[in-house]
Amino acid sequence: MRPQTNLSDRWHQEPVATPTAPSPVSDAGRRAGVRSLARSGRPFLLGAVVTLVAVVAVGQLLPRSPVITSEDVHAAIASALASATPPPALSEQAYAAIQPSLVLIQTEASATSSPAPSGSDGRTGSLGSGVIVDQQGDILTALHVVDGASGIHLTFADGSGSAAQIVSSEPEHDVAVIRADSPPPNLPPVVLGNPAALRIGDEAFVAGSPLGLTNSLTAGVVSGLDRSFELPDRGVTLTGLIQVDAAVNPGNSGGPLVNRAGQVVGIVTALINPTSQDVFIGIGLAVPIDVAGGAAGLPPD
Repeated sequence: MRPQTNLSDRWHQEPVATPTAPSPVSDAGRRAGVRSLARSGRPFLLGAVVTLVAVVAVGQLLPRSPVITSEDVHAAIASALASATPPPALSEQAYAAIQPSLVLIQTEASATSSPAPSGSDGRTGSLGSGVIVDQQGDILTALHVVDGASGIHLTFADGSGSAAQIVSSEPEHDVAVIRADSPPPNLPPVVLGNPAALRIGDEAFVAGSPLGLTNSLTAGVVSGLDRSFELPDRGVTLTGLIQVDAAVNPGNSGGPLVNRAGQVVGIVTALINPTSQDVFIGIGLAVPIDVAGGAAGLPPD
């Protein structure tokens, strides 16, 4: 038999707890919570502000990329082409350094001397070159160009001219110093070099007026050192000469021998030709400038 269930037992259950509503939060509590939240979030907010300021500051400091224009492109191309242009030749730079100091010398023969070949302007006498060597306008040249002349006429690089006189000479070195009677203003002297530093194979340039062709330059190398040469009809033997293969012809005598730096290292005195022809065949000679400069009272290098 199924056991009987007492109805009163069936309906006897534990009472269900009725949820109670949360007690209302006071205004003071809410304000305290907000303050607490604000305090906890303040470091984060401050860090964000600092980061933003730093980003803005760095952006202001960094250079902005410029806008490239067509003019910028043309300028860049021109600069690249200019950098590809080779520098001036050594001979060009050497000539530019000494050209303002070159002097053409024309002389008139004295009544007792035998006539020399005519110069380019028809004067009977000798033709040579010279170079200005000091602030006083003194001109160094070869003595045989002006020795015994009844008159000396100079033509300067600017085209002006003047008569001149010999102020000193050294026959043993075939060197003379002449001075213009009416020199142009601001005569520029050359820079003197050190002939003792020359080596065989160094660049060598000869400037002057060969055959009356003014402002000429020939190029070569130092082809020998410490050479000797006897001056024709003078009984003088020159020693310690510099030998060059830069072309030397009548009219070059007395002109400067120039190194690669545009410095004068010698005064041209002769050309050597085993024939009777007074033309260049490959050997020219110059007096070292430290020897030649003694005639002008220049200090040795």
